[in-house]
Amino acid sequence: MLKPHLTRYWLNANPQNPETFKQLSEQICQPYHQAQELNSNNIRIISTDEMTGIQALERAYPTDTIKPGKIEFQEFEYIRHGTLSLIASWDVASGGIYHSTISPTRNEKDFNDHIAATIATKPSDGWIFVTDQLNTHKSSSLVQLIVTNCGIDIDLGIKGKSGIIHSMKSPAAFLTDITHRIHFVYTPLHSSWLNQIECWFSILVRRLLRRGNFTSTGDLKSSGGDKRSRNHAVRSL
Repeated sequence: MLKPHLTRYWLNANPQNPETFKQLSEQICQPYHQAQELNSNNIRIISTDEMTGIQALERAYPTDTIKPGKIEFQEFEYIRHGTLSLIASWDVASGGIYHSTISPTRNEKDFNDHIAATIATKPSDGWIFVTDQLNTHKSSSLVQLIVTNCGIDIDLGIKGKSGIIHSMKSPAAFLTDITHRIHFVYTPLHSSWLNQIECWFSILVRRLLRRGNFTSTGDLKSSGGDKRSRNHAVRSL
């Protein structure tokens, strides 16, 4: 049956080189398939990304809750109380959120702090982070973080002049080096749907944020950031 009132956004990857795209996609899928085995060897496959601009919206009038034979009525008018950004890391092997960070900003330092806090939970383990190609995911400061945690003795050079941190391509090559105990795998351009954390973000929006009523960013943070809410979203998978 046709449903002309329904629509859904769709983004085509449209790769310039389909064979290269296939190879890059396989680099993402292979760790997913090996996640259980790698986890038993203390190597964590972690899917990481940010959800930005999460609005703390308070409905101008109370929601008329669902009743037998009656749908829920939600007030159209709302009051804005600011926004927050969420950085979350999904443990592919266990199928749950490994670590999350909620703050007013989403910048290079925020991402590095999140990765550092995630690694600190099991500092001697191996870590493979799957993420997209945002500039903050390929920063020179992230290179320094990996160098420090892996105990790599290397001259990083000078940003904008020479060495590993010379340009954006150089840090990316270093961060994806599979010989490092901690390294990154980047999704192809316009293919963030390969990142499993996106499934959880979608559930979080549908189950909590879209129908939420938040009186402040603090209320939003406590509602969406506590362990109970995260587990509820996970159980919805």
